[in-house]
This record gives sequence, C-alpha cells and structure tokens, in this order.
Amino acid sequence: MTGQPPVEIDTSRPHPARMYDWYLGGKDNYPVDEEMGRQMLALEPRTPVMARVNRAFMHRATRWLAGQGVRQFLDVGTGIPTEPNLHQVAQEIAPDAHVVYCDNDPIVLAHAGALLRGTDEGVTEYLQADVRDPDTILAGARRILDFDEPIALSLIALLHFVPDEDGAHELVGRLLADLPSGSHLVVTHATADFTPELSKAASEKFRAAGVTLALRSREEFTRFFDGLELVEPGVRVPHEWHPELGEPVPGQDDGYIPGYGAVARKP
Repeated sequence: MTGQPPVEIDTSRPHPARMYDWYLGGKDNYPVDEEMGRQMLALEPRTPVMARVNRAFMHRATRWLAGQGVRQFLDVGTGIPTEPNLHQVAQEIAPDAHVVYCDNDPIVLAHAGALLRGTDEGVTEYLQADVRDPDTILAGARRILDFDEPIALSLIALLHFVPDEDGAHELVGRLLADLPSGSHLVVTHATADFTPELSKAASEKFRAAGVTLALRSREEFTRFFDGLELVEPGVRVPHEWHPELGEPVPGQDDGYIPGYGAVARKP
C-alpha cells in the first residue's frame, strides 16, 4: 500500500466512513459513530436506505463505465470495505481493471487488505490521503495508473463533507485537471432541496459533533461537472440513474432520497 503512514484513530468525534459502515450494518465503527448515527435515524429513519442507495449507484456507475471500456478507477473517499467493492464490480466485467482506493480514515487503512484481493490480471492498491490534498492523491495514483489512458474518478457520498471554505469545487477541478480526455467523474451528493427543515436540523447536529455538512443544491451539485459532458440521463436522484444496471434497494421508492448522482465524461 502506498501513501502516508497511518495516524492515530480519532474516536472523539464521528467519522463519515465509520458512520456509513454503521448504517450498512458493519462492525468497524465506534460508540461516537453509532451515537451520531442514531441521532440521524431519529431525524430520518430511512438514512440506512439512503446509504445503500449511494452504494448501489456506485455499483451501477462502475458497471456502466467498465462496459464503456474504462479500465482504470480512482475511488476517493472509499470507506470501510463492504462487498462487493468497486474493484470487484469492475473486474467482474474487465478482469484487467486497475483500481486505486483512497481514504483519510486510519480504520479504512486497517481494513484495506480486503480491498486488495482482486483478479490476477488486474491491480488494486490503497492510498492513505485526504481529498483536500489532491496533489498527494494524484502522485500516489500515478504510481499505479496510466495517466495517458482514461481514468474514472469516483467521489461517492464524499463532497457533502467538504465545505465551500475548503474549496470543494476547486479540489474536484484539480483532481480532474491531470486526467486525460475520455476520463469520467462519478459523484453522489446529499442535498437539502427536498427536506430543508430536516436537513438544517441534521447539519446542526453534525456541527455540534465537529463535522461540517455541506448540503448543496442541484445547481451547486451540477457545477462539479462544469466543462464535462454529462452522461445520460444527466443529474438524477441516485436510484433513478440507469436502474437497469443493478437490483433496486429495498425501500428506495418508499419516500424521497435527498441526494443527486451523475456521471460525466471529460472531452
């Protein structure tokens, strides 16, 4: 595994990757993550459904990309391994696919071995880095991926934890700048468009726990794709994006899913 040396795991405040693991029924989380998760459930009982919808979107987008001939994937904000992982989806279609995972939570690093068991023909690697440090991510990815060939940059349920003060749109632009023509950007993002009052309450609870939640509008979300060519059907609620490429998540149609998902190609 490449990247920075591991650091101490901070269990004093919740971490999105560990909360996501708790929503999905995993065991790699701490009481502080479960406590915040339960607060979110009290506000919105369908939060685990939303987590699974995001995961299912990643599966479908990866299948679509591999079907289009994409053989390289850079997944930033990987999260704790939950099968099937991105490389398993990609390598089922393209056994020679190369995948670089990246996350900033040391507990993900501790379990990254589960992410590295791919096909003999393909390559999987893990990089310990933060999306706010794109140069480190790109330098690590260059050791594994061929930057003369298209790369799919995947940012699933990540950017709503990167506030405007940290330059979220600029960070995405920096990551994309080094990728060649024919590369793709894959993003899902939470929004307050459908549930403004509930979203405000959730943001305040996160802020009290030391986590910034940046719930962007459809317009703000679409800005991440400026200069790119949106893949049909464009910006959609995540489970409405190419539903034929995967199984529906139980409960996804029982109410709103407060988020957006899209895939776009770099010309």
